[in-house]
Amino acid sequence: MAKITAGYFPAMVPKKAVAAERTFDRRLVLTAALAGLVTSACGTPRLGRAVAAPVSASSAAAAPSPPPNPLETSLLVGFCGAPGAKALGRMTGDLTEASRLLRAQIQAFPPGRPVTPVVELIATTVHRSPGADGMYRSRCEDSTVRDYLDAARALNGLLLLNIQPGRADFPPEVRAYERWLAEPDVGVALDPEWAVEPGVVPGRKFGRTTGAELDEVARYLGGLAEAHRLPAKVMVYHQVAASVVRDEGLLGPHQGVSVVKVVDGIGSAAAKKATWKTLMTTMPAHVRPGFKLFFDEDTRRGAALMSPAEVLALTPAPAYVVYE
Repeated sequence: MAKITAGYFPAMVPKKAVAAERTFDRRLVLTAALAGLVTSACGTPRLGRAVAAPVSASSAAAAPSPPPNPLETSLLVGFCGAPGAKALGRMTGDLTEASRLLRAQIQAFPPGRPVTPVVELIATTVHRSPGADGMYRSRCEDSTVRDYLDAARALNGLLLLNIQPGRADFPPEVRAYERWLAEPDVGVALDPEWAVEPGVVPGRKFGRTTGAELDEVARYLGGLAEAHRLPAKVMVYHQVAASVVRDEGLLGPHQGVSVVKVVDGIGSAAAKKATWKTLMTTMPAHVRPGFKLFFDEDTRRGAALMSPAEVLALTPAPAYVVYE
């Protein structure tokens, strides 16, 4: 069984357009669900504000001693989620139980390669209503980030703060969490399908980003790592269709940052592999590949969820596997 290491931590996919549309239908459903999260710690639209409180010895478990970069030494395997939002992944509700399930999932991976667990918290959550600042998103409370960081540290793993920016831009949304990103075991995961242009309501069409915007975030994270003498920051960007990331070649390499592109294709194994093959063609050479699986959407109509062995047999082999 897999060994868990002490880590720290412009067109749709061709003709697979049908698969892309199914994906978009699913996203519309999720947007409706998000609009109802009025009691969630991440769900109430409100004026965006920076997350101010750093992690302290009294507020969160002490950070373990990390290796220089978990992506250099191990496979990353994670669950995503947000408080009170079961539709967004299994890392919700009882985080101790969710962590147990993540450990069990990791044990299903082939032996011989160390695994670093990942907790991917949807920290900035998209909404259908504009909120006080008109940005169609809200940010997590400090206590929520702290709870998820504690869960990641209990796993000897890594916390990724997932950003669904609505009408906001990625760079300021990432900087809002700087106090947390100054920790050695916290990175980011950018979700550009939820990054919509002015005048667009999230969920009505795919959002998008550019390689230049991703590069700006990577440069910022690299500077943060250097200023605080941190291990390389893990920066993930999710991609569900070709149109979601444009001019990807403008994302350059930066010291102190390890970038992963996670392909979010939904459907049968054949459909997911087709999306993978298409989206891998634009990935910059310095970026590592990642793959997302959906427990519910991928298994509709009796389809089987791709096994860990099947996922790791992809070319190139994923460096990060995340489940929703």
